[in-house]
Amino acid sequence: MPRDPEDTIDDKPMPLIEHLMELRTRLMWSIGAFIIAFAICYYFSRQIYGFLAAPLADILASQSGQERRMIFTALYEAFFTYLKVAFFGAVFFSFPMWATQLWLFIAPGLYRSEKKAIMPFLVASPFLFIAGAALAYYFIFPLAWKFFISFETPADAGTVAIQLEAKVSEYLSLVMHMILAFGIAFQLPVLLTLMAKVGIVSVDGLKRGRRYAIVGMFVVAAIITPPDVISQIGLALPLILLYEISILAAGWVAPKPDKDAT
Repeated sequence: MPRDPEDTIDDKPMPLIEHLMELRTRLMWSIGAFIIAFAICYYFSRQIYGFLAAPLADILASQSGQERRMIFTALYEAFFTYLKVAFFGAVFFSFPMWATQLWLFIAPGLYRSEKKAIMPFLVASPFLFIAGAALAYYFIFPLAWKFFISFETPADAGTVAIQLEAKVSEYLSLVMHMILAFGIAFQLPVLLTLMAKVGIVSVDGLKRGRRYAIVGMFVVAAIITPPDVISQIGLALPLILLYEISILAAGWVAPKPDKDAT
């Protein structure tokens, strides 16, 4: 199919060395933004960690009514925990900068129609990631933490009490793992719709593979979430809904057959 004459590339030929210099400039801006974000996040690392620990702290306070604590068992553990918090926050807050720099580097080499097709996916991706992270933080965490804490047992005659003494590093690793897992999993509509746009998958193929996709989503949820039913179902059900949304979006953006074709 011939390309529209107005569908051009808004770029001018450049020597390889100029492309490399531009790439270096984009990388410097991205690295600079990350370093600044890391420094700011490290300064506020206690507050950020407090925000991440709030779901557990609220549940412990409501159930026991007593002051509870987290522990660390190595001298350097708390320090490296705050470094992880700062790194996690820096990646999150510097994402707009390095995503913009990446787009500014590759966009001049794209046709106008390609830019128009890709732009909605670039806009939707961070919103879907935030939606997945918010679902994990505000809905999954409280339910999952209550489930795990329910296994605490008080001391009876002749028995020893079982009480949670969470390690800061392990808790942070679990929280970051789940936030990233939910955020990345919520990119499913972007991935499937983009694949339908370029013709890798079809709407009919997505519909025929629905039953296998549902099974696969429960398997993926069981792998990337803690071993509790709440987290697994809490991720699998939204993924199923997002898969159905992907079918609708794929039908909207998929290439239409040429009516003039014989």
